[in-house]
Amino acid sequence: MRRTDDEEGGPKRDEDPGDEQVQFSALLEDSAEDLYENAPCGYLSTQMDGRIAKVNTTLLNWLGHRRDDLVGRKHFSDLLTVGGRLYHETHFAPLLRMQGEVSGIALELKAADGSRLPVLVTSVVKTGSDGQPLLIRTTVLDARDRRAYETELLRARKEADQERDRLQTLATTLQKTLLPPALVDVPGLEVAAYYHVASVDEVGGDFYDLFPLGGGTWGLFLGDVCGKGAAAAAITSLARYTLRAAAVYDPDPVAVLGNLNTVLNHEYTGTDPRFCTVVFGLLTPDPDRKGFRITLASGGHPPALLMRADGTADFLPTPGGQLIGVLPDAEIATTTVPLGPGDTVLLHTDGLTEAHTNATTGGGERYGDEALLDFGRALAPATASGTISAVRELLDAFGSGVDDDTAVLAIHAPRPSGEEQQ
Repeated sequence: MRRTDDEEGGPKRDEDPGDEQVQFSALLEDSAEDLYENAPCGYLSTQMDGRIAKVNTTLLNWLGHRRDDLVGRKHFSDLLTVGGRLYHETHFAPLLRMQGEVSGIALELKAADGSRLPVLVTSVVKTGSDGQPLLIRTTVLDARDRRAYETELLRARKEADQERDRLQTLATTLQKTLLPPALVDVPGLEVAAYYHVASVDEVGGDFYDLFPLGGGTWGLFLGDVCGKGAAAAAITSLARYTLRAAAVYDPDPVAVLGNLNTVLNHEYTGTDPRFCTVVFGLLTPDPDRKGFRITLASGGHPPALLMRADGTADFLPTPGGQLIGVLPDAEIATTTVPLGPGDTVLLHTDGLTEAHTNATTGGGERYGDEALLDFGRALAPATASGTISAVRELLDAFGSGVDDDTAVLAIHAPRPSGEEQQ
């Protein structure tokens, strides 16, 4: 003991810190056995053949066994389930003999009442001074909370997967309702179309259609609504049916797109403007040329590609057309060209030209209009089905580089019977 003066000047006695350390050390020594017996984890020691030599109270309480039931009578493998025992004999024990330690193995122990206890097991071989193995020390951690957590995670993951599957089915079904189930046959023409889905999780905004207008004339359109999802689907549905109705009322392509522009501009203004790019066309028989005449009106849409029977190809000029739905009076660009025997016109959305050509190597190069023009020149002359097949192969070659939905529509005027064509 030592003297000190308190704050008021009087003497007082303090305990020597050394005495406290001695008392604390003695407490640790006295509680060492208690710490082993009542540790927050299970302990057991086994002979090299697996026979249990020592087990702590914690593990006995978990399993509902008496000490005399296990020590000297049971092997560690006797505490395991059938599957755990098989794993112990074929993997756990051999690894322990080779490495001298096996850590964090998930097993299940059998309790006295027949229930199962999920645990994490770590075993270490104790060796003598001569390096020979003497016994195996094993630590057992209660993994019931972890198992419950993992089970909950699996349940949540399963529900999430089911919800995703449901949404994918809904998106796919909704997408199909926005496209014609099949293109109709147009007398004197061959037509083909394809819709490439960039993501199965969202509904795209691309659309197309081909329909009769009477007198041998056919209407067609292909467009792309800004955005994705339910909002884009609503615009797509509105645009598709507005175009069809407007064409029946007045088939002039400029008038048709003007009607759609008025509807979109009226319905979607203010804080939530919506717009789209569209090309609308009329196919009219041209008896003098033994083919058709095609008139296209474009509202901000990529130009159509005309592949001629002589093997040449060019974009049809529709410059200056403005986005549909942005301004009250949009400027519409038009062009009219003959579609003679062997000619093919390809309409497409910008998902094709904006695809990444080298996505697998991490590059950012876009395919672009010039590459598409070269593609058409190399392909021409081609049939509608041949053109669509080539475009599908091109999109497949891009792989994950196609990050936007792509719609393509091809119209071909066949050559007279007996002439060769691709």
